[in-house]
Amino acid sequence: MIETYQTSADLPQTIPVFPLDGALLLPRSQLPLNIFEPRYLQMIDAAMAGDRIIGMIQTDSAAPDQDPPELCEIGCAGRITSYAETPDQRILITLTGISRFKVTSEVPSSAIFRTVIVDFKSFDNDLIAGLGEEDVDRDGLLTAFRSYLDANDLQADWEEVTSVSNETLVNALSMMSPYQARDKQALLEAADLKSRAEVLVALTAMAMASHGAGEDGRLQ
Repeated sequence: MIETYQTSADLPQTIPVFPLDGALLLPRSQLPLNIFEPRYLQMIDAAMAGDRIIGMIQTDSAAPDQDPPELCEIGCAGRITSYAETPDQRILITLTGISRFKVTSEVPSSAIFRTVIVDFKSFDNDLIAGLGEEDVDRDGLLTAFRSYLDANDLQADWEEVTSVSNETLVNALSMMSPYQARDKQALLEAADLKSRAEVLVALTAMAMASHGAGEDGRLQ
């Protein structure tokens, strides 16, 4: 059964979180995960026994020495929509993004994974599929994407790229982008789809300008 969430009131106030720097989950996008650490295996078991929702979040790079690591304020909740166990005791899941959230506090717990109290209210618009698609500069985004691929001698399935919606395109490119954790956080926290596309284009331009290109045209 596929759950639908109309407003933030349909979502739980307390969720387990998976801190994973460099990983980005966005609404209605899918993130495959290979789970093998005992604490996260336990977290997945707990989520599967409940509402199947976990939050993806990054740690705060401004407090690198804190133990446990300080969490960023904003993350994204996802529902486990695919689950498989392997013979070597790993769990393979797919998370489908639901909505971003703001962490309000962490819950003391005897569990070995972390649980937080969250506020979804500021991100009710995340539950509206395709909101703001018409404001995205699709041509500018595709130009930046093509330039990046050409500079790195990479290929893409352009038939598929050109057939997807603006929301799918922006979020998929944001999630697969090779940028640092702080840049992924900027993409996550972008106010809307148009802003996220603009951040992605700016990051791509900065990456190409800062690295330059070698004689073969590739980024160095």
